[in-house]
Amino acid sequence: MMPKLTWVTLSLALTAHTLAAPMPAKKSNPTTASKPVLLSKTLQPDGATPVANVKRTPIPDVAPVKNGFHVIINIPQQRLFLYQDGVLEKVYPVAVGKAMTQTNLGEHTIGGKAFDPTWHIPKSIQAELKNGKTTVPPGPENPLGPVFVRLGNPKLGLGIHGTNAPSSVPGVRSHGCVRMKSEQALDFAHTITTGSPATVSYEMAALNVDEDNQLWLAVFGDPYNKKNLNTAALKKTVQAWAKANGATISAASIEQIIKGKAGKPICLSCKGKGKFAVKGQLQSLAWNKVTAPKSGSSRAPSDDIKPESNEIEIDAGDDAPSKPVASKAKAASKPNSAAAKKASAVQPNAASEVERPLKPINDTSAFEEKPLTPINKGK
Repeated sequence: MMPKLTWVTLSLALTAHTLAAPMPAKKSNPTTASKPVLLSKTLQPDGATPVANVKRTPIPDVAPVKNGFHVIINIPQQRLFLYQDGVLEKVYPVAVGKAMTQTNLGEHTIGGKAFDPTWHIPKSIQAELKNGKTTVPPGPENPLGPVFVRLGNPKLGLGIHGTNAPSSVPGVRSHGCVRMKSEQALDFAHTITTGSPATVSYEMAALNVDEDNQLWLAVFGDPYNKKNLNTAALKKTVQAWAKANGATISAASIEQIIKGKAGKPICLSCKGKGKFAVKGQLQSLAWNKVTAPKSGSSRAPSDDIKPESNEIEIDAGDDAPSKPVASKAKAASKPNSAAAKKASAVQPNAASEVERPLKPINDTSAFEEKPLTPINKGK
C-alpha cells in the first residue's frame, strides 16, 4: 500500500531535489576582465607644476639651441629642463640611471612616442623576478606609466617615461631611463616634438643671478663619481663677478658650499644675517667652458625616426637588482670606461649611497638661505 502524500512531504522532496541539483555556472564577461586601464585617458596631465618650477630651480651652464625645443637633463641635479626658442619653459624632476646602469651622457634626439605602452620584460629581469610574467599590460602596475618617449638611438634602450612608483622621483635609481611622475610625463609628451635635440649633461654646480642681481651657488652630488667639478674656474668666476659688482665674497664661503653639496641655491652676495629668498627667476652665469658632452651622440634626422611601437622592451622598474642587469637591449648603454669601473670600486654599495632623492623642487624651504658657519670658527 503506497504511503499517503501530503503537502509537507511533497514540499520537502522538492526542496531536497533543488539543493542537490548543480548550480548553473556564472557567466563571466571576458571583455571587462581583460580590458586594460588606459592611464593616458584617465590621468590629468600636470603642466602647471613644471612651469612653477622654473622660478625655483638653479639653472646649469648649458646653452640651449635658439630655435625650436631643446631638452637638457642634468644628471647630478636630477632635473629635466625644457627650452623653446632658447627660453626656459618647464622644469621636471626626474629619476635617472644608477651608477651601475648609467643614463648615457651626450647629445641625443627625441624619438617616437608610445601612449599606454605594454612592457615586455627583458629575460634578465624575468629571471630576477621569477614570477612567470613576460609582459605588463597598460595600467597602474606598468613601470612605464602612461607614456614612453624614445631618447636617442633605439639600440640604447633608453626613454623618458612615467612610473608606477611616483615616490622614486626625483632620484638616482633607474636602469638607465629617465623617469617622471606620470602626470608630468603626459604633459612632457604632449609638449615635446619628435626630432628635437636632447642633451644629457653632468653639471655638478649652478652659478646663477636673480632679478635683484644677487649671486647664488648650488652644488650637487656626484652620483657617477666623475669628480668633474672645475672648482678653480668656479672660484675665479665668482671673484670676477664680485669685483665687477662691488661685492665681497670670501673664499671660505665658496669652499663650504662646494663641500656641502646641498643641492640648493645659497646666496653668496646677500648681506646681513637671516633667511634670504631668490627674487624672480634665476639666470645661469657662464663659467664652465666644458658644458655639452661630446661623446655618446645618438642624434638622428627627424625624417629617419620611425613611430614608436606600443610594445616596449627596456630595463624598467624601480631600483636595480643586487647584480648589474646585462640585457641585450641595454648592452650599448652600460658604462665600460675606466672612470665607471673606478666608480664601482670606490662605491661598492652604490645603490644605498645614491638613491636618497633631493628635496622636492616645490619645497620652498629649500630656498630659504641660512647664514653660513665659518669654517675656521674657534671652539
